[in-house]
Formats: sequence, structure tokens, C-alpha cells
Amino acid sequence: MPWPDPVTLQGRHVTLEPLSMSHLDGMTAATQDGEIWKLWYTSVPSPDGMSAEIARRLDLQAKGSMLPFAVIDAQGACAGMTTFMNIDAVHKRVEIGSTWYAKRVQRTGLNTECKYMLMRHAFEVLGCIAVEYRTGFFNRQSRQAIERLGAKLDGILRNHQRYSNGTLRDTCVYSIIASEWPAVRSHLEFQMNR
Repeated sequence: MPWPDPVTLQGRHVTLEPLSMSHLDGMTAATQDGEIWKLWYTSVPSPDGMSAEIARRLDLQAKGSMLPFAVIDAQGACAGMTTFMNIDAVHKRVEIGSTWYAKRVQRTGLNTECKYMLMRHAFEVLGCIAVEYRTGFFNRQSRQAIERLGAKLDGILRNHQRYSNGTLRDTCVYSIIASEWPAVRSHLEFQMNR
């Protein structure tokens, strides 16, 4: 059985539940909110590509390299996706990534609560030694959100990948290590209670 096991994480304003094909219609509607798949520096699935994206994530889960979640808002509607990815079961490391949100929930507390629940699970339940975040250099909104969480920039992987339009992506790599988690947890709890 791949590590980690699928799990539902319940917060005050958001629920993370194991992604399945049953989320297809809701995810299609969520990606249409703001047409976020059109941003060249992201890899958000288009409405037509949503079924293939869910299938891709579920295939990676079966292979043990990803644990995908559907992000469900307080009203019970699909609001996006996130994952544990690049899973390293031997060294107990995960990356939180392949995250996207409908425009209606961007710049709300939803992302903070999602990341808090995922990191709490990673550090306190799974015993991870580090949680990593990666984003493209030009995705300033994502970089700022990662930095607001308390992650530190480890470095930039130059010409790391290609975007869908063929241009090269410099990937900013951030992490939070286990010894930093107590302070990061306090910071996020303070932010969520404001």
C-alpha cells in the first residue's frame, strides 16, 4: 500500500477529501471561475481537460508518488485541487503542490487553512522531516502565498521544466522543516484566528 494513506482533512472553512472522478463536474465548474487555466505560467486544467487531469492524478496516486485532494468550500462546492506529491516514503518528505483554486476563493483564508491542515498532517501524523513547495519564478502570487506560510526559499532550479507553451520554467523551491513547524503552526493559527 502506498504511503501516505488517503484521508479526509476537515477544517472550519474547508474540507480536503480524496480526489475521485465523482468530483469531475464540480472541478470543471471551479476551473471555469476566472478561466485560470489561461495563465501561461500555471498548469491548471482546462474544463475540457479536467477528466484527463483527475485520471492523471489518480494514476500517480496508484504509483505511490501523489496523494490528490479535492478542495471543498464551506458551502460544499468544489473550489480546487491540491496534493501531496513527489512523495518520498523512505525519508518521509512530501511536496504540497499541483494546487489551484477557483477565482472566488483566491485571496481568502481558504489557502491558509488548506496548507495548515496538510502540513499538520504531514508533520504530526506522517512524521515528515520536511514539506516542500515549488512554483514558477513568474508566478508571483504563488510565491508570495508560499512565503506568507513561513516557508523559506531553498533555491531556484534554472531551466527546470517547460511550460505548456514551450518556454522554460525556473522553479523556486521552498521548504519548511520539522524543527520549524511549531513556530509556523503558531503563525498560521494566529493568521486563521484574525
